Amino acid sequence: MVSFLSRLSWSFLVKRHTNLSRCTLTVFTEPCTQIRPLHSQQQQQRKVHEKKGNNLLTYTVFVSGLCYAIYKWKDDIWQGIKSFDVYKYSVVHATSSQPPSNSQNRDKYNFIADVVKICAPSVVYIEVKDTKRIDIFTGKPATTGNGSGFIVSEDGLILTNAHVVISRPNATVQVRLHDGSVHIGVIEDVDIESDLATVRINKTKLPVMKLGSSANIRPGEFVVAIGSPLALSNSITSGVVSSVNRNSSEIGLYNKRMGYIQTDAAITFGNSGGPLVNLDGEAIGINAMKVTVGISFAIPIDYAKEFLKKTEARRKNKGLMDQQDRHRRRYLGLTMQSLMPDILNEIQQNNKYTFLKHGVLVWNVIIGSPADNAGLQPRDIITHANGEPVVSSADIYKLLEQSGILRLKVLRGESILHIDAIPEEV
Repeated sequence: MVSFLSRLSWSFLVKRHTNLSRCTLTVFTEPCTQIRPLHSQQQQQRKVHEKKGNNLLTYTVFVSGLCYAIYKWKDDIWQGIKSFDVYKYSVVHATSSQPPSNSQNRDKYNFIADVVKICAPSVVYIEVKDTKRIDIFTGKPATTGNGSGFIVSEDGLILTNAHVVISRPNATVQVRLHDGSVHIGVIEDVDIESDLATVRINKTKLPVMKLGSSANIRPGEFVVAIGSPLALSNSITSGVVSSVNRNSSEIGLYNKRMGYIQTDAAITFGNSGGPLVNLDGEAIGINAMKVTVGISFAIPIDYAKEFLKKTEARRKNKGLMDQQDRHRRRYLGLTMQSLMPDILNEIQQNNKYTFLKHGVLVWNVIIGSPADNAGLQPRDIITHANGEPVVSSADIYKLLEQSGILRLKVLRGESILHIDAIPEEV
């Protein structure tokens, strides 16, 4: 290809040179009167043609050299083009110019929604109805208590708090499932000390809550509380674990052998009995009570597992819970919290309570219970019972093991009241 271009250029120059020669000979054959002007004009034309010829020669040599170089190094040039990664640079440029979409963020960071999707179908709403009291608005049995629970066996066994379902003997338990259906529940087993109870409904093939372990919980771990506060089924709150083993003596609860899970997930009255679950969708606790904003407590699931094992063994040996054993318990119908030093100091900041040295705080009163009938109200402080100082809730529970009336000295605001309560056997 190079030799061909060289010959082509040379032929062109030869032809141009021949034409120039012919032009010169023709000019010199004209008459002498025209020699000078023609000679001057010829010189100018010759200079122009020479310049064009020199430029063409330069271009020809350059093109010839370039073609020779391309021909000689064609393999190296082709390898360089193949090794040049065009796609790499184009991909990086494209991704850097586009921000991540919102749908990707939702899928990546909504882990709470993933937990709820797994657990919510096994959470139930529990209502306790008094068949001897009629609601004047609905004409149906009045609701004396409500709470939550969760299914632990597909044959209809539900775990909840004892204080949610224990009520007067003529009360019935209604259970509303996630699909909206309502079933009558039967209380099978109750453990007042650990505040646990089981309820069974006549339905099978139910979604079951997976039980985790409370032994390996870590402070700061994310948890989700599911329940029915204010009768609003499947309400969700979330938070972290503040303490994995808060001793009952620190918070004034009766069960001295149990360490409670402390969390800042909101747990209200209706959340009681519902599950406290981890991010794997496993129940690690049973929601028990809220002390104040950011401080709530749950019963560790390991205690519930022991309770379920005992109830299973009891059913195999004797069937349902021994009714005589149940009637040995006396029921007052309130939830209490001992006034620990920190709580006392906070209460004493109010000038009305500077004289207060001991007592228990009434946290909740079940409607229609002996405590309600006697006139006790939430936020009351019981300072004495049967003439003896009340230091913790354990003092009240010990008196419930005895017979007779409870004569209570109660502090309500700036007033001191004397209330007689008659516990019932359940």
